[in-house]
Amino acid sequence: MKYLTAIEARQFAEKWLPAWTGNHPELLAGFYSEDAFYMDPAVPRGVRGKNNLLAYFRKLLAVNPNWVWTQIEGIPLEDGFLNKWLAKIPVGSVTLEVVGVCFVQLDDAGKIRRNEVYFDRSALLSEMAKLKRSAPAGP
Repeated sequence: MKYLTAIEARQFAEKWLPAWTGNHPELLAGFYSEDAFYMDPAVPRGVRGKNNLLAYFRKLLAVNPNWVWTQIEGIPLEDGFLNKWLAKIPVGSVTLEVVGVCFVQLDDAGKIRRNEVYFDRSALLSEMAKLKRSAPAGP
């Protein structure tokens, strides 16, 4: 059992979180182990295995290529850290600032084996609904 220090958590996050920006799912998936488990509010039952995770990241990053994630604080946790983060998420002409947490557990090779993301997504869903309502009707 290993606990990352706050400094080690920050160093890891400084490499990992930028991979969430842009549309580079292979780069992001490279931080995860082959048997990784990932969960966020959009996939509450989670995604298991790197191939499934890569498929999910391809869809997610294609829709959100310009969001930016930064660490607010890293708190030591068994085999990793609790990551308190700030996400700046563009939705139409609005950029939401969302604070949330995720826990990150690493395997012996330093790859993420478990990543569970928690945040209130009500503002995000509300802005997405507004954007959809204002979109012009198709033919």
